[in-house]
Amino acid sequence: MDPESPVSPISDPSAPHDNAHDLRTSMPKRKPVPTPTTAPSTDSTKETASKPKLAGLGATFSTLLSLNWYHNAPQRQKRKYLIFAAVAGILLLALIIGLAVGLTVGKNSNLALPTSHGGPYSGDLTYYNPGLGSCGYTNSETDLICAVSHVLFDAASTGSNPNENPLCGMKLRLRRDGVSVDVKVVDRCVGCKETDLDVTETVFRKVADVDLGRVGVEWAWLEQAPVEVSGS
Repeated sequence: MDPESPVSPISDPSAPHDNAHDLRTSMPKRKPVPTPTTAPSTDSTKETASKPKLAGLGATFSTLLSLNWYHNAPQRQKRKYLIFAAVAGILLLALIIGLAVGLTVGKNSNLALPTSHGGPYSGDLTYYNPGLGSCGYTNSETDLICAVSHVLFDAASTGSNPNENPLCGMKLRLRRDGVSVDVKVVDRCVGCKETDLDVTETVFRKVADVDLGRVGVEWAWLEQAPVEVSGS
């Protein structure tokens, strides 16, 4: 090659690389690839959509329970609300009383007869259908009550009004075959001997088979009795 011939700047290694830079800058640039966007999941969409509904239900419930709702409600709606509340209260009270009676009736005890207030005494046990008794109490066959003999009732009497007899409301405990029942005196038994007792069918059933009708029993006062009992 002719030493004086011009050398191309690209082939000349000693030449600066400005032309190479110009080539890079003159090349067309690539367009950026768009990043795909992820669609929101169906679950999150449902959850987001359900939140306003739940919030609305909570607000409605709070409104129903608030006093402002009651004060702002129409008079007719207030009456309905009060009637509903009264009926619900009565039903709840009846349920509580029914459970208490059921537990009382279904529970049998085995308590010893006390001796500090008189007794124990032995006599016959019968049952009857109570109503308005000599003490002025009205009872039913499910009550734990009894009628004492006319001998004891009349001996304890202090006047002409049987409702004021000191034996009325007094409690005694009867016991038979290892089962004891506490009952309240509410009546006078005309056909009973001195230490006999006449009770409701519920009481009788606790200590004996109702088909027997009459059985032997022991009993004693749970309070200081105002009358002396001669029988045993």
